[in-house]
Amino acid sequence: MSRRHIKQCLQLEWKAMPAKTFYIETLGCAKNAVDSDKAAQGLIQDGLVATDDASQADVVVVNTCAFIDAAREESINTTLELSDTKKQGAKLVVTGCMAQRYEDELKSSLSEVDAIVGFAQEANIASQIFEPITLKSKPKGIRDLLDMPRPKPQSPWAYLKVAEGCNRNCAFCAIPTFRGKQRSRTKESIFAEAKMLVENGVKEIVLVAQDIAWYGRDADREETLSDIMRDIDRLKDQGLQTQRLVYIYPSELKGDLLETMLTLETSVPYFDLSLQHAHPELLRKMKRPGSSEKFLELIKTIRASKPDSVFRSNFIVGFPGETEEHHQELISFIEKAGLLWTGFFPYSHEKDTAAFDYVDQIDSELAGQRTRELSRVQDEITQGLLLDSIGSLQNVLIDSVDENRIAKARSFESAPEIDGLVLLDLSESTINKGDNIDVEIVDVSGVDRNAKISLS
Repeated sequence: MSRRHIKQCLQLEWKAMPAKTFYIETLGCAKNAVDSDKAAQGLIQDGLVATDDASQADVVVVNTCAFIDAAREESINTTLELSDTKKQGAKLVVTGCMAQRYEDELKSSLSEVDAIVGFAQEANIASQIFEPITLKSKPKGIRDLLDMPRPKPQSPWAYLKVAEGCNRNCAFCAIPTFRGKQRSRTKESIFAEAKMLVENGVKEIVLVAQDIAWYGRDADREETLSDIMRDIDRLKDQGLQTQRLVYIYPSELKGDLLETMLTLETSVPYFDLSLQHAHPELLRKMKRPGSSEKFLELIKTIRASKPDSVFRSNFIVGFPGETEEHHQELISFIEKAGLLWTGFFPYSHEKDTAAFDYVDQIDSELAGQRTRELSRVQDEITQGLLLDSIGSLQNVLIDSVDENRIAKARSFESAPEIDGLVLLDLSESTINKGDNIDVEIVDVSGVDRNAKISLS
């Protein structure tokens, strides 16, 4: 039998075989979620089919996070759990930030894993684990994940990544060492992806990047983030209701960008500010700009223009050299700022950062005590703001409806996956996922609110 005949027989055998399936578990931030979407499209292009059952998949992918210790621990634990539950013969792949940052360590310590796939090959996962003959099409070259197409969305909202990497040198953050310098996408590619999302039912687009307000500056482009937002705003005639930004450096929220966020028709008054602390001395040590006075003035300016504006932020607690004075300044800021959503995170001692070599490290137990104290202060503020909303009318987007017709929804006050939800019973209605409706808030349960359909 000739080699050509053998190859033809193998190809016919492949065509007769059922398609291989894949499952992707995504950990970490919104940017990772976009990467998973695009890695999934790479697998689909290579002939695999997505499944939502990890135990039945032929390929199980864990898209990991490596930002802090807790994220790395979750990534390892999830990988081991999926190794235990995957079916016999299935391939287990680790990708994402841990794969990029700790490839050698993972290869030596995780024998359960079949492939460690860094960023350059995320779009080519299938080629890392299968012989070419088992693929419907052999990948050619390295596909750039940032500009790759993505599958049709399954949700009425979607993240849209406008840039990769970061040019900043914050003392606590190692992301630039493994994500690299910022690379902004072209305005045309961003709009094309946004258009595809909206044409397939997306009502809300969440623009994400490590340093979103820095968009375009790395490439010396004339286009700004405001230009991107105005471009996307044109999609309102095709069904887009909302666009929002997450993770904005406060020093960049000014001029045209602030004006665009406050006045653009599809933009909502939701401000996710990357503050990290409030005391100017500690912020300088973090290699960050700002102070409690500047932050409060920015919030006051925004509220003067849009009184219903909502704010969220995250703070690092126990950064090296944090004194009781620094801590009390942060508590005072939290009490004055009236943020609706806030996260507090004990400092993580990260290699490849300036702060790793600081000699005045804070005891982890003290950092934990301060974190809990701040959380108690913020919890009371959040509860008060949520309780104040009882009786108000809000327009919400239905994100999902379960088998009992209980819906999870969000108003402009909540970003997907990170903030509280609006819950309502749709058992006596024909309303479904993706609909926008008016509801009345009736009570509060933790960070979530219960509502009923408004008849007014």
